Amino acid sequence: MTISPVPLGTSVGRIPVVDVSPVAEAGRFPAKAVVGEAVPVRATVFREGHDAVGATAVLTDPTGVDRASARMVDIAPGLDRFEARLVPTSTGDWTFRVEGWSDPYGTWVHDATIKVEAGVDVELMLAEGALLLERAAARTGADAMPRAAARVLTDAVIGLRDVRDAPRERLSAGLSAQVHAVLAAHPLRDSVTRSPAYPLVVDRPLALAGSWYELFPRSQGAKYDPEIGQWHSGTLRTAALDLPRIAGMGFDVVYLTPVHPIGATYRKGPNNSLFADLGDPGSPYAIGSPVGGHDAIEPSLGTFDDFDDFVADARGLGMEVALDIALQCSPDHPWVTAHPEWFTTRADGTIAYAENPPKKYQDIYPLNFDNDPEGIYTEIRRVLQVWIDHGVTLFRVDNPHTKPLDFWARILQSVRADHPEVIFLSEAFTRPAMMQTLAKIGFHQSYTYFTWRNTKDEITEYLAEVSGEQGAWMRPSFWPTTHDILPPYLQATGVRGFAVRAVLAALGAPTWGIYAGYELVEDVPRPGVDEQIDNEKYEFKPRDWSKADAIGINLLLGRLNELRHTHPALQQLRNLRVLPTSDDALVAFSKHLDAEHSPTGRADTIVVIVNLDPWNAREGTVQLDLHAYGLDPGRPVVAHDVLSDEAYEWGSSVFVRLDPMIRAAHVVNLVAP
Repeated sequence: MTISPVPLGTSVGRIPVVDVSPVAEAGRFPAKAVVGEAVPVRATVFREGHDAVGATAVLTDPTGVDRASARMVDIAPGLDRFEARLVPTSTGDWTFRVEGWSDPYGTWVHDATIKVEAGVDVELMLAEGALLLERAAARTGADAMPRAAARVLTDAVIGLRDVRDAPRERLSAGLSAQVHAVLAAHPLRDSVTRSPAYPLVVDRPLALAGSWYELFPRSQGAKYDPEIGQWHSGTLRTAALDLPRIAGMGFDVVYLTPVHPIGATYRKGPNNSLFADLGDPGSPYAIGSPVGGHDAIEPSLGTFDDFDDFVADARGLGMEVALDIALQCSPDHPWVTAHPEWFTTRADGTIAYAENPPKKYQDIYPLNFDNDPEGIYTEIRRVLQVWIDHGVTLFRVDNPHTKPLDFWARILQSVRADHPEVIFLSEAFTRPAMMQTLAKIGFHQSYTYFTWRNTKDEITEYLAEVSGEQGAWMRPSFWPTTHDILPPYLQATGVRGFAVRAVLAALGAPTWGIYAGYELVEDVPRPGVDEQIDNEKYEFKPRDWSKADAIGINLLLGRLNELRHTHPALQQLRNLRVLPTSDDALVAFSKHLDAEHSPTGRADTIVVIVNLDPWNAREGTVQLDLHAYGLDPGRPVVAHDVLSDEAYEWGSSVFVRLDPMIRAAHVVNLVAP
């Protein structure tokens, strides 16, 4: 077997291999994967004339050893598009390539079938088949076949040469299912041509699949003293008391909004008012006071010992801690005095505060990364290390699109080199080019526009988009609400709407999150603004969690997270398939994982059907491609609804009726009877 590598910059090889994916900008940025993820590798492979071609995807580990390979299958007949899925087994900087090759057995099968049937060159075709199988069985070295597989081919050669049988019977020996299976697993490959090796950075599984719970620690345990008319802040210790409840709903990550000292100058009052009363806590995003900045803890929350205990308690319950990083300062931040050059000074000598005209944020000074980029980089890298040293393993980065990309690329590369376990979530609701590039340079996850996708067409198009090619570098994180966003759909639909959005978020993307209070269906907006009234960003917001069970959303959240942990198909991104439905309020999609790629060794197929109409029962048909799930389309399958624990018998076309008074969705596990 001769192998012809094709280096980057070469246009074509003996067997052309083009349009390889997942590749970001010709390999300038690495594609992404996590340990255990079934990564789809695709390429267009073809050749001159009519001879058959094949393709193999190969995965190479960080030490340069080929660890996995798989024969690719034609997923677009007539377009020469091939695909295989490969599973990396450890973190690090992997590569993958595609090998295109001439398929002499496939060519012979095509020609011999036609000619023997037509009585043309019969003996010649049978003789060539025998020689071909002999050559395949006799391979040595790395290309050698297992002894049992070689015996299948040598037995077929005997059949091809047995002149006592009719030509069709002799031909059938070379076309048997056993021969096809052996050569599918150990193909005879001629004129092998390698594509360039493309980068694939592999992270730990939480970088792809995890459930986040956001909270303001100061609200947990906050109390109002009517005698003095002021609030007493909750602390990290009182917040830790709520961790068992959060863990009980199955969340993997507890995400804290900024815990740093809050400035007093221009402190905002309730609902973003310009004047704060005595005792108003201010926005935790107005970071910095005389007691410290980004490397300090707001005194009313406690100390670093309290923070360390919070992290330890979370870990003891199976959760990790994420911290909000907002690179901005209050006018009282120590940096303002020590490094005025890090900010923008206006013509009148004042420091420019944040603006998004006509909005003004007088309590925040943005950093100017052009004045002293090296100094700012060094300080921010130090700050991140402070929190990493205190057990933070995930960072939710506030508005990264307002900072230079070269700064982020350097930060992300440095942290990854020293702490590859640390995960960064990008909160960048902005133009596609910026969102995509932030992901390509190293952000592990990205907030998305899922929050504003409401109709059937909007949702299905978006699911297909984020799970498609761009899923190789931009991992979506679905949030129904945030502390800044209460979308119109949830303002008007109550408990039923909250249930619908939870199902879509939890099962539509491997990473999802909720903001505290979702369990209580907090759905009252501030007039004229798509955010909650009495926004927690500006005031204390203690909650009565004893009411949650009666509402039931917390029970749904727990069940959804349980399903995500139980079903490996739900922990994948690029296996989502949108399913056709006959009703404009019914959204359906499936997630499937083949047995060979599943950690359980069993295939896993989940079908999700959601009624977007929270007021009316909707009914219609859903079309299933059972063959794509490895199921027999000619036989009914068992459909186990894992939300309601009901079982149905389904075929390729399924009639469903979803009444929002009874259930928001079907979440069905398909299995062979």
